[in-house]
Amino acid sequence: MNIKSNIVAILGTGVWGSALGAIAKSNSHDIRFWSHRGTDSLESIVKDAVIVLSAVSMKGVMATIAKLKKLNLSSDKIIVTATKGLDPETTRTPSQIWQAAFPDNPVVVLSGPNLSKEIARGLPAATVVASNDLAAAEKVQDIFASDTFRVYVNQDPIGTELGGTLKNVIAIASGVCDGMNLGTNAKAALLTRALPEMIRIGTHLGASGETFFGLSGLGDLIATCDSPLSRNYQVGYGLAQDKTLEQILAELEGTAEGVNTTNVLIKIADMETIAVPIARQVHRLLRGKITPVEAIQALMERDLKPEFCDIEFEITNE
Repeated sequence: MNIKSNIVAILGTGVWGSALGAIAKSNSHDIRFWSHRGTDSLESIVKDAVIVLSAVSMKGVMATIAKLKKLNLSSDKIIVTATKGLDPETTRTPSQIWQAAFPDNPVVVLSGPNLSKEIARGLPAATVVASNDLAAAEKVQDIFASDTFRVYVNQDPIGTELGGTLKNVIAIASGVCDGMNLGTNAKAALLTRALPEMIRIGTHLGASGETFFGLSGLGDLIATCDSPLSRNYQVGYGLAQDKTLEQILAELEGTAEGVNTTNVLIKIADMETIAVPIARQVHRLLRGKITPVEAIQALMERDLKPEFCDIEFEITNE
């Protein structure tokens, strides 16, 4: 590989972006970081990069794209998005936004059970890179795969992305479960019922159901819902301790994307008539309409039905 093809631009210098940069650097790639708070120009960072990886928060995606659009980004650059979230205005995923902005560039989604602080410590982990352009995904795989970071490839970017996005909503519910000391049985039930809810949403939006049984779905669900390192888990845990949402968010190190995702998800569910009973209770909890105890009671008191069935859509006044 020549020197030019070794250059990787990382947009976003939070823990996640820094961890991904460290992985690529350990594979002898030339890593260049950019932050809107930094002094280096975006143009100088991306100029010779073969890969432009965005690790900015969801709220920063549109602003970052606007800056890149002014630079006439060449179509040979691979855009990698490592952001998990949904746009509140368009309800689109980050990869959909990036692809619409740069239709001639290959866009790759990077997502999996990757708690950024563990990655930064060099602990073993696995992730998925997904794209409609298989060659682009395989190139990203080669750049980031290491002895401690195993990278798999698939061709379902929307499913890979939604798995990592939707589990953040469930992580809030999981934090509530642990914060209320409801026990392992309750948490197992929650996560088991959460997976078909995620699949129901994902397949409706064009994803493959099979993807949600992989690393970016079930794998990320397990990791995020069982770790205090997860910011979304911390939100739920704090709510169960009678903290206000404002207080919890002020104390967090970074962004809990699940809060915004929950709001957008309910918007999608209402428009598309998708049943999302767990997400709906999380939404009501985040808005202060119910207490954690009432949220649990609402889920436990739902109509009796066979375990494997299509759940009818139901909407409640909020």
